[in-house]
Amino acid sequence: MSSVAIQSTSQYQIGVLAILFASLLWGSTGTAASFAHQTSPLAIGAFAMGVGGVLQALLSWRSIRHHFNQIMAVKPVLAISSVALAVYPLAFYTSMKLSGVVVGTVLSIASAPFFTVVIECLFSKSKRVSVQWLVSFAFGVMGIMILVMAKSGGTVESDQTSYLFGIVLGLVAGLSYAIYSWVAKWMIDDGIQSQAVLGSIFFGGALLLLPSLAFTGDHLFSGVTNAMVSIYMAIIPMCLGYLAYGYGLRYVDVSSATLLTLFEPVVAAVLAVWIVGEKITVSGWIGIGLISVCLILQTLDKDLS
Repeated sequence: MSSVAIQSTSQYQIGVLAILFASLLWGSTGTAASFAHQTSPLAIGAFAMGVGGVLQALLSWRSIRHHFNQIMAVKPVLAISSVALAVYPLAFYTSMKLSGVVVGTVLSIASAPFFTVVIECLFSKSKRVSVQWLVSFAFGVMGIMILVMAKSGGTVESDQTSYLFGIVLGLVAGLSYAIYSWVAKWMIDDGIQSQAVLGSIFFGGALLLLPSLAFTGDHLFSGVTNAMVSIYMAIIPMCLGYLAYGYGLRYVDVSSATLLTLFEPVVAAVLAVWIVGEKITVSGWIGIGLISVCLILQTLDKDLS
């Protein structure tokens, strides 16, 4: 194997690790949010992503300024991604509230790879889905279906209609996630530094999200626990997590990146059982195992595909 190929493989693996690290942090959000009592999921999502977006923009300011003209040249695409980013946390956290931490997280994240490939095939004429990706996707889908069906028989603090609405919102979150991930990767591939890309998208999303706190944010800081959850969500998963994700997108194509984020619902499921007390059947753990196989296939050297 040539030195160029070795370097490419090494960069890909570093990118994979960065995305898995981001997914680990994101997987803690559902459990953390469950401790914010009497707080609207809309407020949690708006504050976490809004404040996290402002922090992203501040940390990325020098990079944004350097690439300002390139960013302004793609304003329509940037606007679309900012709207998608704003929709994502609102749909995601409401889905978890209505359908449970495990199901809401799994549907929101696990539907994203499918939507991503559809977007890539529509807008990237040269996009070809590899056999390795298809096999990974098959394992992931089987795991998701088994996990959701296993959980659907459990106890959820909502009626059947609300539960189904939570599932729909999970799919909306997955589509939103796929849109802004694809736009971010497209901008990075166009020569804009990843930090500038994520900073500009998140700042646009923050401008849309933060005003909603005037109507929904009454209980965000009504107590030490709620305040700690709010601050944690904004700084760790939303700011640090997305910095790692943006770094990973430098070396990993977006369809593989969204598959790798299936690690998030696995983390969420484990934490929901261990800390929150949600119940998962044996078949549910089999589903988690299949998702893990999907992740392992995605972390293999791309030359094997």
